[in-house]
Amino acid sequence: MQSSELNAPERNWYLAGTLAVLAVTVFRVGFLLIDKTDLFVDESQYWLWSRDLDFGYYSKPPLIAWVIRLTTELAHSNAIFWVRLPAPLFHFATALILGLLGRNLFGARTAFWVMLSYISMPAVTLGSAVISTDTIMAPFFSLALLFYFRLLEEGKAVDALLTGLMVGVAFLAKYAGIYFLICAALAAVFVPSARPSWRHALLIGLAFLALTTPNIIWNVLNDLSTFEHTLDNADWVRGNSDGLSLKYLKLAEFFFSQFGVFGPILFGTLLACTVRRIPTTARIIVFFSVPIIAIVCVQALLSKAYANWAVAAYFGGTVVVVAMLMDRHMRLLKTSVWIGMVAALALPVLTSIAYDVSIDGEKPALKRLLGREKMSRDILQAADRLKADVIVARSRDILADLFYTGRHADVRIRSIRPDGRPRNYYQLRFPFENDGTDEKVLLVSHRNDVQCEGRAMMPESEIATQGGALHGSSLYVYLVRPACIDDRADH
Repeated sequence: MQSSELNAPERNWYLAGTLAVLAVTVFRVGFLLIDKTDLFVDESQYWLWSRDLDFGYYSKPPLIAWVIRLTTELAHSNAIFWVRLPAPLFHFATALILGLLGRNLFGARTAFWVMLSYISMPAVTLGSAVISTDTIMAPFFSLALLFYFRLLEEGKAVDALLTGLMVGVAFLAKYAGIYFLICAALAAVFVPSARPSWRHALLIGLAFLALTTPNIIWNVLNDLSTFEHTLDNADWVRGNSDGLSLKYLKLAEFFFSQFGVFGPILFGTLLACTVRRIPTTARIIVFFSVPIIAIVCVQALLSKAYANWAVAAYFGGTVVVVAMLMDRHMRLLKTSVWIGMVAALALPVLTSIAYDVSIDGEKPALKRLLGREKMSRDILQAADRLKADVIVARSRDILADLFYTGRHADVRIRSIRPDGRPRNYYQLRFPFENDGTDEKVLLVSHRNDVQCEGRAMMPESEIATQGGALHGSSLYVYLVRPACIDDRADH
C-alpha cells in the first residue's frame, strides 16, 4: 500500500481528477435543470415515501426517502430537479472517495484514472440522471472500503468503527450493502493479510448493528414486508411444485449485461483479474467485487436478476481494474474512459430533447421516462370533469405517477385491494376501502370490458398513451359505484 502523504506531482494528479469529475457533475446538474423526462415509477414511489418518514418501507430501506425529503425541504420544492439532484452529487462524492482509495493503495496517478473511470461508467451515467437506491448506497459502500483498507494497514479501532458505520449506512440505502460483510469474510478466509483482529471484527459488527437495528425492528413490526418482497424477487427460495428449473438464458442475459453496466473494457479486465496473478492488495479488492457478481449470477440462474443488482461490485472493481490496466494496458484504459465520457456527456443532452429523439421513428428513445405526467393529468382532469371523489387503479406504474403529479389535487388516490398479501406499496398503504358511502369512483383500467355487478360498463373516455411509457397500450376510465371495486371489476 502506498503512503497517504502526497508530494507536489501526486497532488496535481489528484487535483486534476477532482476538477475533471467536478466538470462532468456540473454539466450533469446543468442539464438536469432542463431535463424533459418524467419521474420513473420507482422515483415517484421514493418521493412518496419521503412524505412519510419512517425506518423502513415496503420494498427498500429508508435512506433514499430521507435524502429526497432533505433536498426537497431545503429547496421548498418537490420539482423533479430537486428529487433527482442528489444523484449526480452522490456519484461525484463516490468518485472522490474511490480516488482516495486508489491513491492510498496504488498512488495518485491511479486515483486520477479511477475518478475518471468511475464518473464515466455506464451505470453511473444512467444513475446520475435518475434517483435510485444504488446511487444513495454508492458513497457509503465506498467509504466502508476506504476505512477497511486503512484498518488493514494501520490497525486502528477508529477505522473498524467507521467501517461498520459506513456498511450500516450503505445497508440503510440498499440491502445490497450486506455484500460488504460477506466479501470481507471471504477475503479473510483466503488472504491472510485481509484478516482484521477479532476485536476489530467485533467492533465492525457492533457498529453495523447499531445503525441497522431500527430498520430490523421496523421489519418485524410490519410483518416482514421487505423480507417478503425480497423473497418475491428470489422466488426460487419459496419453492414450487414443479421443482427447481435452471434459467440459463436469464443467467446469460444478466452476465452479458454487465459489459454494459461496468463498460466492456472494464468488465473484461475484471474477469481477467480472477485468473491472472495480481498483487495481494489487488486480490483483496477482487474479493469485494467478483463474489457479488457470482451471487447475483446464481440468482439469475435460479430465477431472474436485473442488470443493476450487482452494481456494488464495481466500487472496488473500478479501483482494481484501473490499477491493473495502468500496469500493462494504458491504451485500453484511455479508450475505456473516452468511450464512457462520450456517453456521459450525451445522455444529459438526450434528456433535454427527449421527445425529439427516436430510434424507430415512432416512439422516443427514452419513452420509459416520458408521458407519465401527461397520462396522470388526463386522468385527473377526467376525475374533475366527472366529479369523482376517488381514483382507483391496479397498476403500480399508474398509481406511482398519480400520487406525484396529483399531489395538489383534491381527489383521493387508491389501489384496488389485492387478493391475499399486498404485492406493492400502494396495495399495502393505500387500498380502496368501501365504507358504505355512495361516493363516485373513477376506475382506471387497461381493459375495455370491465364488469360491474354483472353488467358490462362503458368507459367514460380513453386516455392517450402514445409516445410515452405506456406506448402501444390502451387505458380507459370508468365511473363506477364503490361496490364494483369490491367485486374486483378490473380482474
